Amino acid sequence: MTANTLHSALLLHQPDAAPFLSSPGDGVLSYGDLRRRVAQTAAHLQMAGVSSGDRVLCQIAKSPQGLILYLATVAAGAVFVPLNTGYTPAEIDYFLQDADPALLILDPTTQAARDVATARGVAVADADALTADGEMVPPVPRGPDDLAAILYTSGTTGRSKGAMLTHGNLVSNARALCACWQYTAGDTLLHALPIFHTHGLFVATNVTLAAGAGMVFLPGFDLDEIAAHLPGCTTMMGVPTFYTRMLTDPRFSRASLAHMRLIISGSAPLLSETHRAFETRLGHAILERYGMTETNMIASNPYDGDRRAGTVGQALPGTSLRIANPDEHGIGGIEVRGPNVTPGYWRNAEKTAESFTSDGWFITGDLGQVDKDGYLSIVGRQKDLVISGGYNIYPKEVEVQIDDLPGVLESAVFGVPHPDMGEAVAAAVVLQDARATTAEALLAALSERLARFKIPRHLDILDELPRNAMGKVQKNILRQSFETK
Repeated sequence: MTANTLHSALLLHQPDAAPFLSSPGDGVLSYGDLRRRVAQTAAHLQMAGVSSGDRVLCQIAKSPQGLILYLATVAAGAVFVPLNTGYTPAEIDYFLQDADPALLILDPTTQAARDVATARGVAVADADALTADGEMVPPVPRGPDDLAAILYTSGTTGRSKGAMLTHGNLVSNARALCACWQYTAGDTLLHALPIFHTHGLFVATNVTLAAGAGMVFLPGFDLDEIAAHLPGCTTMMGVPTFYTRMLTDPRFSRASLAHMRLIISGSAPLLSETHRAFETRLGHAILERYGMTETNMIASNPYDGDRRAGTVGQALPGTSLRIANPDEHGIGGIEVRGPNVTPGYWRNAEKTAESFTSDGWFITGDLGQVDKDGYLSIVGRQKDLVISGGYNIYPKEVEVQIDDLPGVLESAVFGVPHPDMGEAVAAAVVLQDARATTAEALLAALSERLARFKIPRHLDILDELPRNAMGKVQKNILRQSFETK
């Protein structure tokens, strides 16, 4: 076991008495308690038949047990595979087949998956039993290139793929983020994110551990809970929806956030309007960063310096990014390499080969441009690029103009089939008030702002945009909805 493995890098340097986690109803878990419970849970996993390199699937509600199971799995030399608690038994069956795990861990809220696991011959264990008191075992020696986790992608374009993440991937990224965000043992994080995703599990948790900091661990995002616990915290990580909702609540003010050191946003684009409103009304320039399941974090706005609305900042130390095949505006595909990047997809050599260039850069699938100061702006997904009549249309450019119109809360622009042009631009718009404006008025206003070929041929006003668990707009659902009309 080296200093570049999760156990040695994240669990060995904090004082026993230092608080790691406080959770409403569960009390405080110190770092000494955490180490003891991780060692006990690793022993339970080994007694359940888990060996080095085995995959351990975990579908349980957010709780301190989830973090203990994550750390204990890697301490046992195995590979942690967290699953969204919203997955149905039929979806779990796919992951059981693909990951070929030694064990599936469930809790009282996810017992529906037990039968499909049994049918597949996969052992099932209850989270309570695995995290109970018992004998302790030392961590199994691992190296930085050994797998620590597999995170399945959302699968919006087909079956979910298992992104492999090594000990070295996760440790290097945690250390880079600690340095960039000046994280220390004096910090306390308000944690209201899910832990089946890279944001809540790896960014939030690993950075906290690497710094020896503490966290207030909430079951989810609830404005009452946020307002109650924010006074005891110095940092917060969230998705843009957190911050738009905080802006609507009078309990959050410059005075109530004056003690906060750092507020971070990720997992979905933060609107420039939200960034400006939060800074103007609440006194904090939100720090936006950029990453993905396969790469951990890639770029971040600076802690000290200009946090530019509409950008995700500069590449992290040790990580390189480039814009491939830029057009006349400097927009092209974002490619990245560094110690944070996945070695590939689990048992999927074909997709792995497709995802890397011949010279070893990972193809993110995102479109972006870099300004003269190295700040990266995300324009959209390459698969979301609309090509209409031979013209490239970047959805973000159209969305910015729509969002700037009076009465508009947010929008999503996407391509739909067109018999003559190949694709046509379509837009889904959410209004600040149902009576604020009309689709006809919005299209008329856009005619003064955009070239004709960029103006949506179809514009629907919706009550809300479809989003996944991390707040990302699901344009595939919007496309499907349009095509079924």
